Amino acid sequence: MADLRHVYWIGGAPGAGKSTTARRLAARYGWHHYATDDTMRAHTTRTTPASAPMLHAFQSMDMDERWVRRSPDVMLETFHWFRGEGFGLIVEDLLGLPSEPRIVVDGLRLLPHLVKPLLDVVDQAVWLLPTPDFRHAAIEGRSTPGEGFVWRTSDPARAARNLAERDRMFTSRLREETGRLGLRAIEVDTATSEDDLLHQVTTAFRL
Repeated sequence: MADLRHVYWIGGAPGAGKSTTARRLAARYGWHHYATDDTMRAHTTRTTPASAPMLHAFQSMDMDERWVRRSPDVMLETFHWFRGEGFGLIVEDLLGLPSEPRIVVDGLRLLPHLVKPLLDVVDQAVWLLPTPDFRHAAIEGRSTPGEGFVWRTSDPARAARNLAERDRMFTSRLREETGRLGLRAIEVDTATSEDDLLHQVTTAFRL
């Protein structure tokens, strides 16, 4: 898409290092960083039950219904951001930003089949796929017992297991979809340092 040829996309599963890599890339090249995680609340207010039914259904659930009582399979299939709800609002925001400097956008909402039609060249998008060990280490490193939404459920341990399994399945889906669509994916494991990952992404982007 010619109007977004100045945009570089970093998608992937939760806990893969997307935001850290995007921030470092923006700092290195003087680009604008658009973090889709930071827009979730604002985008929610710009939707309606008709335009984003799964999002509004999710909002109506209590914490146990969201994370404890439903199976990981159901959580995966009904999670609004994994189904592309609100993606058009990301595009709308990006089109409203200046074309200079370039923009690096990151987030789990960047689904491969939605991003590919917007690419001028496929080298401007990459998806980060964390191994279970990497994601666990990343979450443990920034979590404090008693903090975070799983601790607001009646069974934090079960909620955490459900969430981990949902995200494992989401990662597998991203792996299959990027492969099928001929898009670039990078496997991120515990041996991958922040510098290694930044180097791999800049190489993928041919910078």
